Amino acid sequence: MTADSARPLRADARRNRDQILAAARRVFGALGPDVPMEEIARQAGVGVGTLYRRFPDRTSLILAVAQESFTQVLAGARAAVAEEASAWNTLVRLLHTSGELRLGIQLTILSPLAARAIEQDPETTRFQRDLLAILDEVVRAAQTEGTLRPDVGTGDVAALLSLLLRPMHAVPDTTARQVSERATALLLDCLRAPSRSPLPGTPLTVEQLKPGVGRDSGPRSGGS
Repeated sequence: MTADSARPLRADARRNRDQILAAARRVFGALGPDVPMEEIARQAGVGVGTLYRRFPDRTSLILAVAQESFTQVLAGARAAVAEEASAWNTLVRLLHTSGELRLGIQLTILSPLAARAIEQDPETTRFQRDLLAILDEVVRAAQTEGTLRPDVGTGDVAALLSLLLRPMHAVPDTTARQVSERATALLLDCLRAPSRSPLPGTPLTVEQLKPGVGRDSGPRSGGS
């Protein structure tokens, strides 16, 4: 929980908080979550003291950014389910995700501090759980309608999406966007039914992606 979340804010305090969050999102997205807090305050146009009054430490700021990002992603996913005419169209819309989910993934990849904070935060964990539940619903519905190949699981789709959203370092923004668009199109082409070649093993579940699951279960077969 951040310093401000337990009580309503005055207009000026709310404005300062919004400016800090907007600056943190920009800085975290460009430089990672370990950037000096002074730089975030500078880009937000507030004093360092104001930043620390709103967010007493780096962890509280990281969590606020992550919660805001996942809230927007979850709202977008629910809107896709409600508005799209088919499960496949919903899946396409989810995979053409906004930068919000990319930022959440970057935070966990680029900083052990951010990864621990997000993993241990009940609110962020709830957002992630709800988002995966929606993805699971969409995957199953697309397979029922015959548009998604039947030999993939929600864990496969989640893992591929996570790989797709990983940051590309030392690449111009225009090139990175083109790579993302092309990779998404290739991914969708591979997921579309009918499948063109068999996959090794069995469909992955979300549970299998959790840290430590299956670590000591011994060797597995890679397929038939």
